[in-house]
Amino acid sequence: MSVSADYCDTINLYCNETAIEVVSLEADIGEVVETHSSNILADDESYTDSIFDSELDQMLEPKLVKRLLELPDIVTARRDAVNWILKVHAYYQFRPETAYLSVNYLDRFLSFHSLPQGKGWPMQLLAVACLSVAAKLEETNVPLLLELQILEPRFLFKPSTIQRMELLVMAKLKWRLHIITPFYFLHYFIAKLSCASPDCNNFSSVFPRSSDLIINICRVINFLDYTPSAVAASAVLWVTNQTVDDPKLECLHEKVNRDKVKRCYNLVKKNMSKLSQWDYSCKMPCKEVFCAKEFKSRHSSSPNKC
Repeated sequence: MSVSADYCDTINLYCNETAIEVVSLEADIGEVVETHSSNILADDESYTDSIFDSELDQMLEPKLVKRLLELPDIVTARRDAVNWILKVHAYYQFRPETAYLSVNYLDRFLSFHSLPQGKGWPMQLLAVACLSVAAKLEETNVPLLLELQILEPRFLFKPSTIQRMELLVMAKLKWRLHIITPFYFLHYFIAKLSCASPDCNNFSSVFPRSSDLIINICRVINFLDYTPSAVAASAVLWVTNQTVDDPKLECLHEKVNRDKVKRCYNLVKKNMSKLSQWDYSCKMPCKEVFCAKEFKSRHSSSPNKC
């Protein structure tokens, strides 16, 4: 997909000076923290031990998660931002890791940094930047920044504005972009749980269904309390019709927190009606482009131009 010159001419990019203030680089630049590659070998016990230990180091502090949950405006804005991220993710058929990382970056940024009031555009700018950074990390083909802003975003931003926001996000995250995700554990749990359920025998079926569930779990902010391994285990248990009370689950790794998995599984069960309603089908964006500010179309009164 490419953006034609005529199409670009219709786009009124939002570049209010207040947007530049949001992305001023006040954060210090840290060192890049390297972690493991994203493929886990189910029979590599030493590697499994390592990622179980590493995931604990990246968890948000409970008080930070609690603070986010106590801000209804942020919860609502986050929901809208995540829904948009996942629509674009599905449209471009990005890897599952890209979706998870995008939302992870957004949540970690929000836990450490308060966005200014801006009628929705600060959160949209953050969402675009987080998706862009994750795509550059995981994908071999990354759309241009203008092409990434599809599927009726409330605002459109100049590439230079997004790039500045990307730098702020990475700095606030202390350049810790490679993190442990639930996808690191899927091979392990599917292999281990094959001893407990005949539904686990078909890896080619269980893996994508578990991945889809994990992506949808990102929509619900309450899952921030749970480790990637707990999310992965809950997803595999759910798609293979097992429960955490099954005594055969003793075959799981000793570092698996069964109480956490049980609570995470119950949260999946509680939210399943909400998680299963999402439709990943996406249409090509209409050429009737909506413009910032105030979400006015190009046929209404013209917004401020750069």
